[in-house]
Amino acid sequence: MSAVPGPTSKGKQRRTALLDAAERVLSSSGGSQLTLRAVAEEAGVRLGHLQYYFPARTDLLSALLDRVLASSLERVTALTVAPTHGSGYEALLDSLLSDHDDPRLVRLFTEVWALAAHDEEAAAAVRAFYDQYVTHVAAFVQDQAPGLSAAEARPRAEVFVMLMEGSALFRSGITGRRTAGADARLRETALALLAGVATR
Repeated sequence: MSAVPGPTSKGKQRRTALLDAAERVLSSSGGSQLTLRAVAEEAGVRLGHLQYYFPARTDLLSALLDRVLASSLERVTALTVAPTHGSGYEALLDSLLSDHDDPRLVRLFTEVWALAAHDEEAAAAVRAFYDQYVTHVAAFVQDQAPGLSAAEARPRAEVFVMLMEGSALFRSGITGRRTAGADARLRETALALLAGVATR
């Protein structure tokens, strides 16, 4: 029995281009406009061409979420591989806060959250992403503070991730405005949280 051949290099490139188009539609027009026809138009291909790779909207949505979340998780994983104990909290925070300066990324995640609120398949993918995100941050916290138990590190990581994700909406300008005073307090709170230091 012969094995089924995998996708060709050209096929992978076409699939990537279609997902790029889907990402543009999602971030610019929202999840309600993420239709196969809209994505085909954005990609400049016939609908049948898109359906060869993604027969239904759920297939396209699943592949898009997998790609967006996997890309973000790869970055978090790279950031949380700490080279030395006790030296990386500020570097981690600086890098995550810099993501808020990318309007495309913040809009994309805002739409992903909105999709998750109405689509259980999307919600499951998002929950799995954040579970892994928190796991990586918790491991990072334990690496920075040897001797800290997993039971102590995980709640810190959970609240830190909540703080980062919620602050993205304000700092990006979607729901608020960035101010120097709030940014300073955010940094102080986030660093204290990671280090387990009580704030006033």
